[in-house]
Amino acid sequence: MNFDLTPEQDAFRNVVRDFADNEIAPHADAWDRDHVFPVDTVLAMGRLGLFGLPFPEEYGGAGADFTTFCLAVEELARVDSSMAITLEAGVGLGANPIFRFGTEDQRQRWLPDLCAGRALGAFGLTEPGGGSDAGSTVTKATLDEHAGEWVIDGRKEFITNSGTPITSIITITARTQPHEISAIVVPAGTAGLVVEPAYRKMGWHASDTHPLAFDACRVPAEHLLGRRGEGFRNFLSILDEGRVAIAALAVGLAQACLDHSLRYAKEREAFGGPIGRHQAIAFKCADLAVAVEAARALTYKAAWLRDTGRPFTQAAAVAKLYSTEAAVTATREATQIFGGYGFVDDTPVSRFYRDAKVLEIGEGTSEVQRLVISRGLGLPTG
Repeated sequence: MNFDLTPEQDAFRNVVRDFADNEIAPHADAWDRDHVFPVDTVLAMGRLGLFGLPFPEEYGGAGADFTTFCLAVEELARVDSSMAITLEAGVGLGANPIFRFGTEDQRQRWLPDLCAGRALGAFGLTEPGGGSDAGSTVTKATLDEHAGEWVIDGRKEFITNSGTPITSIITITARTQPHEISAIVVPAGTAGLVVEPAYRKMGWHASDTHPLAFDACRVPAEHLLGRRGEGFRNFLSILDEGRVAIAALAVGLAQACLDHSLRYAKEREAFGGPIGRHQAIAFKCADLAVAVEAARALTYKAAWLRDTGRPFTQAAAVAKLYSTEAAVTATREATQIFGGYGFVDDTPVSRFYRDAKVLEIGEGTSEVQRLVISRGLGLPTG
């Protein structure tokens, strides 16, 4: 086993860390307070090459491995989960379906801007009555053969990156027959696509998330992504990568909680000295350190399995489950260490606390991860 990063990965991690510390961290609290999606910063992330990391150079990507992408997500999450999820969703849910299942014409049309970060893509799967039951899609797409167009009617919920000024495409799942779910690419601004007002969320205030409505929305027939009837199955196949990336985001958030807690425990004085000298605080920091190390090991093992072409569905579910629950615990413990100051927005841990909870929900709830893991153990499914 080799736990060392390559020199290239280590150097790149430092570049992303510097960018996060200098270009994101000073503004993250204000973006959170004002619910601002910072377009200029996202464009700068694109110029840094973050959105094209795992894609081939022929489409404007960097040709890097998946582990390198996870490093970038982790480093952004150390300072702002909103920017980390913007990157994770833009790559994993926006560009990756086009790369994995698109025709060469579709790749050439949409990938260069997505890889360069000049544009963002979104994926519309979840519906108002669906939640974790993503296969219960009721959005319909009817093929108008005379016009050569799909006519889409329905709704989607909780769609990240769907309403930004640089959103270019939204790939959705829809029923193209009663027992057939296909994926279709809908360009932003298409008539009949209504991007409804953004949610007022508990956390991720600088991340763009909207409900979408489709009212006789027409797109060309050639916007079908992948084979007809394989949209749902194809989407599930990219979830494994997304779960590893979310785990990396959780690792970054938990690391931030540890870093801030250690700093505060050394500086804050009570009862005649730094609070870190008391076991009540020291043991919390020790437990945080253990959780971060375990989460990072699980996450990067899963990324390594993916990079080496080995099965990683089980490892992705394990990493996602453990890391996200560890992150939620880390934010609670960090808030406790900060005491009253952790409850007010003058310290980042209150933002971390609000940002963490959704990690146990998005891209497969903790309950879904346990279902995947138990099935992988060979337990009965009926």
